[in-house]
Amino acid sequence: MIILTINTGSSSVRLGLFEKTSTGLTRLKERRVDPDEDLPEHLLENFLRERSHLINAVAHRIVHGGSALTDSCVINEQVEKKIDRLGILAPLHNPVALKWVRACRAVTGEDVSQVAVFDTAFYSTMPEVSSMYALPKNLCREHGIRRYGFHGIAHRAMLQRLQKLRPDIGTEGKIISIQLGSGCSMTAIKQGRAVDTSMGFSPNEGLVMSTRSGDIDSGVLVYLQNRAGYSIHEIDKILNSSSGLFGVSGLSGDMKFLLASDRPEAKRAVELYCYRVRKYIGSFIAVLGGVDCILFGGGVGENSSLIRKRIIENMEWCGITFDEHANDETIGKEGFIHSEHSRVPLMVVPVEEADVLAEEAVNVL
Repeated sequence: MIILTINTGSSSVRLGLFEKTSTGLTRLKERRVDPDEDLPEHLLENFLRERSHLINAVAHRIVHGGSALTDSCVINEQVEKKIDRLGILAPLHNPVALKWVRACRAVTGEDVSQVAVFDTAFYSTMPEVSSMYALPKNLCREHGIRRYGFHGIAHRAMLQRLQKLRPDIGTEGKIISIQLGSGCSMTAIKQGRAVDTSMGFSPNEGLVMSTRSGDIDSGVLVYLQNRAGYSIHEIDKILNSSSGLFGVSGLSGDMKFLLASDRPEAKRAVELYCYRVRKYIGSFIAVLGGVDCILFGGGVGENSSLIRKRIIENMEWCGITFDEHANDETIGKEGFIHSEHSRVPLMVVPVEEADVLAEEAVNVL
């Protein structure tokens, strides 16, 4: 069985090819592509070359599944319509994912099953208290307003890796997983299940991201509309495309660029980014009643030892200390970075979302 995986992010698309045999899944190839460079159909044809007729299934990462789509499933007309309707809540993700669903249909044929794997599914069993907003209950019920959570596939992949390496912690422990990339999120996990997360109704809540604001007082949005004359469309664009690191620095949303810059605006943006992560670590320790392991993943989490250092330093008060040498040496690879005196293990985990996508396609089909 040959499975094509498509992970549509906010800034890039990752393609993968897997073979399922009696001994398990084998990754045949992978590639990161820029969706702005060419049409999805052309990018797919180039990736698959002469293998398009060999594909048995396609697994798609779908960011928002809402309340109805909480399990991986085959994409039919009804599922596609639901994903489309949820595009307003994940404008940088769901519409792009649907473009790739249709491109796959054109390239691999109508008979090849396409499977949707939802980021929100990992959070569908969160406790009510961490899923709700303090808004009128009838309003929330009528419009499906709740905290859905996102990046669930990434956090699940990190958890599964920890469970293989440290089953004692991964299965029964209290874990904080941190996904830092263009989009950023954190998850509090207890006994293998998500109990809270930084993202909420949309992927815009929580941490400072590349171009997304993260947490913001709702009064600011009302003020911008009523007093400053901004339209809803303009506000939405500001929150998703002009804020975060890019907005604070006025220079770039690229962490590499900001870390290399000596300008005070860049330093201010990085400081806020790390501060917000550290603030959430403290709140999640309180939610969990302690912490047994902290995981770092994502493009920034895996590759920037400086960002990890700035997040973790001065947390000795709760028993968290890192090994500077181990931290500096763990770039783009798996490894533990805590000191021998740390009461809490710290681990860098390359996030293998494609593996989860392929596994889910096999399970569904």
